[in-house]
Amino acid sequence: MYLRCAQLPLRFSSVSIALALSSTLFIPVSYALDDPDAVPEPDIERIRIQGSTQTQSGQFVSASQGWVSGDTLVERPMLRTGEMLEFIPGMMVTQHSGSGKANQYFLRGFNLDHGTDFAVSVDGMPVNMRSHGHGQGYSDLNFVIPEMVDNLSYFKGTYYANIGDFSSAGGAYFSSKDSLESNQLFVTLGEDNYRRAVTLNSASIGKGTAIAALEYQTYDGPWTDINEDVKKKNANLRYIVPLFDGELAISGMAYENNWNSADQVPARAIESGLIDRLGSIDTQVGGDSSRYSLSAQYSSDTINASLYAIDTDLTLFSNFTYFLDNPDMGDQFEQADDRKIYGGELSTTLPLSTPFTVVEGSSITLGGQWRYDDIDNVGLYRTQDLQRIGTNGEGIIREDAIESSSYAAFVQSTIMLSDALSLSLGGRYDYFDVEVDGQSENSGSESDGMFSLKAGLKYRVTDTVTTFANIGQGYHSNDARGTTITQDPVTGEAVEPAPLLVRSLGYETGINWTDDKTYNISAALWQLELDSELVYVGDAGFTEASRPSKRYGVELSAYYWLSHHLTADVEAAYTKARFSDTVDGEGDHIDGTVPVVVSAGATWYQRSNQKGFSYTLRARYLSSRTVDSFDVIEPPSTFLLNTQVAYQHSDWQVGLEVLNLLDNDAHDIDYYYASRLPGEPEEGVEDLHYHPVEPRTVRLTFGIKY
Repeated sequence: MYLRCAQLPLRFSSVSIALALSSTLFIPVSYALDDPDAVPEPDIERIRIQGSTQTQSGQFVSASQGWVSGDTLVERPMLRTGEMLEFIPGMMVTQHSGSGKANQYFLRGFNLDHGTDFAVSVDGMPVNMRSHGHGQGYSDLNFVIPEMVDNLSYFKGTYYANIGDFSSAGGAYFSSKDSLESNQLFVTLGEDNYRRAVTLNSASIGKGTAIAALEYQTYDGPWTDINEDVKKKNANLRYIVPLFDGELAISGMAYENNWNSADQVPARAIESGLIDRLGSIDTQVGGDSSRYSLSAQYSSDTINASLYAIDTDLTLFSNFTYFLDNPDMGDQFEQADDRKIYGGELSTTLPLSTPFTVVEGSSITLGGQWRYDDIDNVGLYRTQDLQRIGTNGEGIIREDAIESSSYAAFVQSTIMLSDALSLSLGGRYDYFDVEVDGQSENSGSESDGMFSLKAGLKYRVTDTVTTFANIGQGYHSNDARGTTITQDPVTGEAVEPAPLLVRSLGYETGINWTDDKTYNISAALWQLELDSELVYVGDAGFTEASRPSKRYGVELSAYYWLSHHLTADVEAAYTKARFSDTVDGEGDHIDGTVPVVVSAGATWYQRSNQKGFSYTLRARYLSSRTVDSFDVIEPPSTFLLNTQVAYQHSDWQVGLEVLNLLDNDAHDIDYYYASRLPGEPEEGVEDLHYHPVEPRTVRLTFGIKY
């Protein structure tokens, strides 16, 4: 039998992509296939797909948007929580140190560090942190419980009026579940003391439904000199109740984690035998993190609203240069960030009639957003063995309190020019106001505003082919400390401040081709220009503006349903990223670029009546990264295979994951810079520094419904 793609209703929240651009929504869903008249089996519906599956007016305005069900997110073998983002075509997620901190993200020629230029939200709450102690846009997803995710909406490019800061490369919005089919318990056991337990429970309370999700995880890691000793605790309590003509969801989240870190290491230390591939130079590094939040979302046919309050804290110890700056005590340092965030959004979607409207379905969305970061302390300190040191007795390099406010208004319209052609027009205005209170010479205030315009055309060529063309302005904010700085806190030299807001401009054309039954193929050709790149200055604790840049590339994603037993997919992206100016003594290559990314996989379902086996094999490839501006140093490429075998029963399941099946000695991430080991010259040695991928590891998961 065949199962066909279907058009399903979906209520998007106030922070969802494209903001209800028309009254008719289409979302990509997928099914294994055989007989068109057959009833789909629930256990084989959960296959991800990207791009539009219908060719009529709908929610998506570009070829680079998509939607993934929460059930699909937990079916793919993953090493870390943040790897849920690898469902986005062209996105790769790695790590350069301990498991407890934010991941490293790569998309469209960006080394996004821990989130710069990639906007992430969960239930209407922003994840990106402005003026953060570990880098602008820091996005830690460890507080998300994957089994609690209802869906992931993603977008790439600058074409969406409801999305502002950090979104030049793209973004992702996670929505939590509003209901459970049954109560569930999952227990995972793995090598290196990996232990994880998750429970999801629901109950009717009054007119609404309450859901509670709890997670606990431990992990020692495979490292020879460091026991990661991860202890992660998560809780998500959610209450959903009908209200007026819509629905109100109130969520409370709590997350705590502490860990020891295995940081990147110099290649020469491994080659000389000083340490082995899984060894460390400084074994006294790590961190602890916490996040508590309360949020509310209301949605109806015409109104979407959200409010949130977040309390986050991070203490992180690192040492990337060892004995370069301080030969006696070492270069270990502490980064601290303690803040509260408040904000919200309100939007309304209304029918639109224009002189150009010839068919029904045109709409306009009006909205506003507000965010306030009250940062009690964002600091950088010299440390040794996790204790602060220095002439002042506290090891302070920089210590600031920051108040950061932003306000935005946006409008997005979709005009149906014909049954086949629609025009989307949008714009937004953002205003930022920051105040830095720290060292007197670097304290101060700054404000700035910016208009951004967006436009797109969507044309249904045939019943199976839809084309898109988009252009849009975007921006990212810079670290507030970089906008008020006048003096380097380490050297005392004069420093030029950075602008508060930096413009980006994106172009894209794309196509989607699908028969709604056996295949879905999307392709996009894009270009992105930035007025300046961001560079995090770790020694001084701020982000500075770098050179202007231009990126362009092509992306392809294809999904096939070969039978009701077999599905396959492939996603590939090529990017060329260059600085667009010329500087004496520097090349034009942008550090951190990954030119080629490929992800592919296949799943065989041997099931009937929700019982039976499934077998999954997935591969991912990252080409050699660019680590210097002349592209002289060529780190090795990375190729990994993951596999999973699962047995599904109506009330229980068991799954076996093998991660890094081939036990590849690849690199998770590469950098090229100077560091100093004992006995080396005072100026240090420039070398490739990398964090190895974790060796082959096996994990076994048991799950029950009750």
